[in-house]
Amino acid sequence: MRVRTKLQATDRPTAYQDALGRLNRRDHSEQELRRELLRRGHAKTEVESALLRLRERRYLDDPRLAARFAHSQLAHRGLGRQRIRAGLRQRGLKPTAIEDGLREALCEVSEAEALERQARKYWRARAADEPRRRLRKLWAFLLRRGFPAALITERLGALWPEWADAAFGLEEDLEDLKDLKDCAATESDERGSEAEGPTKRQEREH
Repeated sequence: MRVRTKLQATDRPTAYQDALGRLNRRDHSEQELRRELLRRGHAKTEVESALLRLRERRYLDDPRLAARFAHSQLAHRGLGRQRIRAGLRQRGLKPTAIEDGLREALCEVSEAEALERQARKYWRARAADEPRRRLRKLWAFLLRRGFPAALITERLGALWPEWADAAFGLEEDLEDLKDLKDCAATESDERGSEAEGPTKRQEREH
């Protein structure tokens, strides 16, 4: 997107002009643009007014940004939905925009096919590894790339059925690990609450 603005070399750009310049260089989420404009010293009221104007003109569109980002990550980088969600959260998008954009991208690009491309590439690159060990390592690799555990197990079983048993139980192990992390977090919170004492805890709760 290219938007022309008139600005004298000696003038300080307004928040709106500054925002347009940044959008000309690359896509920004609303929150990214807000943070950048405030960092550059624009008043909060001027920033919010500029963002409203940009939304009205559709120069700033978080759901559309989410869809483009998700499509690119799936089709060209071979990342799954969990990594894409994390990337969009990092850019400050709201959950509704993230899910709408991701849903649109998943209608256009097959996540299973993106997974299989990554799986075949990994499999060829590690041909010297014992197949069952290779498949377990591949399962973990795909999980780190953000693909759902159930989809990984299903597609690896379809691609290499003779070694599919190597992936059995990995999903259950993953759930057990999550449960342990949740328990550890709860215990940590409880210990912190006890260390505060009743007075501190009451102050924090109120």
